[in-house]
Amino acid sequence: MRLGLIIIFSLLGSVGAVAGAGLWLLLREEVRRHIVPCLVSFAAGTLLGAAFLGLIPHAFEHIPPSAVMATVLVGIILFFVLEKLVLWRHCHKIDCDVHDAAGPLILVGDAFHNLADGVIIAAAFIGGVPLGVATGVAVVAHEVPQEVGDFAILLNSGYSRRRAFKYNMLSSLTTFVGAVIAYFSLTHIQMAVPYVMALSASSFLYISMADLIPGLQGRMGLASSIRQFVLLLAGIGVILLFHLHPHP
Repeated sequence: MRLGLIIIFSLLGSVGAVAGAGLWLLLREEVRRHIVPCLVSFAAGTLLGAAFLGLIPHAFEHIPPSAVMATVLVGIILFFVLEKLVLWRHCHKIDCDVHDAAGPLILVGDAFHNLADGVIIAAAFIGGVPLGVATGVAVVAHEVPQEVGDFAILLNSGYSRRRAFKYNMLSSLTTFVGAVIAYFSLTHIQMAVPYVMALSASSFLYISMADLIPGLQGRMGLASSIRQFVLLLAGIGVILLFHLHPHP
């Protein structure tokens, strides 16, 4: 059952996200510019909720808190370095100039990021189905606006819509590869699972705090701020729903 759920959520977070982003780009630009910040606000909430309500508490159950927090800290520093190397980059807006990177480099970085997402999904489901579903929802939520940004970068790099869709889809499939490999590896190395949980939490925290939330700060109107706050809480609330019952 868990392997089936891992496959479903890894495909939703990869193929599903690319397909959803492709449909988003068919909308008028002004509509896209209005909707993407809403998606980003919701995604930030799901990532924060999954990290603080699911991944970190679950890691606490198996290894000392000092080891968990040290791993989270190391992970945040690691993702900072990887982002500098354009291996862990994010773009969640239409006019993205996140690294001014060429199309092929974006695709390589995305493949690496998606591979890590697959590992995160598998590790979470090994910890329990509610944790896995909540983590999978967080991955899907933040992948859709990211894929919108990826499309924008590829189109600006001279790719046709068809070619950008094809290459983005191929890059996204590493999520499935990472999930399957991690599932069969981590089930035999149970002691590594809590550390993977902590690293997963650090990636969620880094994306939400260093990328998503700062990107929303430029929209300072009262209505926009209220909408962002409500959607942020909604994202956390969705994750909370999966943690009302203990993990199996």
